[in-house]
Amino acid sequence: MHCLVVDDETRLTDLVVRYLTESGHTAEGRYDGPSGLAAARDPRLDAVLLDVMLPGMDGVEVCRTLRSEGIDVTVVLLTARGAISERVAGLDAGADDYVVKPFAMEELLARLRAISRRRPDPAGRLQVGDLVLDPGQQRAWRANSELELSRREYAVLRVLMENAGCVVSRLRLLEEVWDGETDLRSNAIDVHVSKVRAKVDRAFGRTTITTLRGRGYRLETAP
Repeated sequence: MHCLVVDDETRLTDLVVRYLTESGHTAEGRYDGPSGLAAARDPRLDAVLLDVMLPGMDGVEVCRTLRSEGIDVTVVLLTARGAISERVAGLDAGADDYVVKPFAMEELLARLRAISRRRPDPAGRLQVGDLVLDPGQQRAWRANSELELSRREYAVLRVLMENAGCVVSRLRLLEEVWDGETDLRSNAIDVHVSKVRAKVDRAFGRTTITTLRGRGYRLETAP
């Protein structure tokens, strides 16, 4: 993700930018409302972390302005503990979520991942990290390299991506991919998942699809 952090606490802003960068993302900081709004108009942005109390223009107004201009970037508000009215106003203005200060960096990153998973892609694509699937074209890519998938392998990957971070049982794959044409005693499911795993993870040196014995499979979402 490419993120913008807007907070007048310069130390906190720089700390969050550094943490996101060390976590494999790109990030930049701004320290007031007007400069934050200008930077948030960048179409390359994936998310804006926006403090509510900003000099020059508060975070709620920045968010409201972005939405009025048709900018659909993910917005996460950074609010003070107990400031319920700020959270309500921010969500009403179009924010996707909020994180209460002080917060753990791990929670902040987890919120960003969760929002990115549930927000629809403008082109109807599914995306988990650098893994992208286009249902319309029935094609998939990993780090911009197209994956050569059979019809069933594509269907398996689609179900896993639609439920990224969650366990998908063998029964569910059986119902959604095979439509009852096989049974749970068959090794067809395991064979196809294994093939998808090999193609998705080839040359990347990490496991994206985890097998949970007796439970099913999970497409991991951690960067």
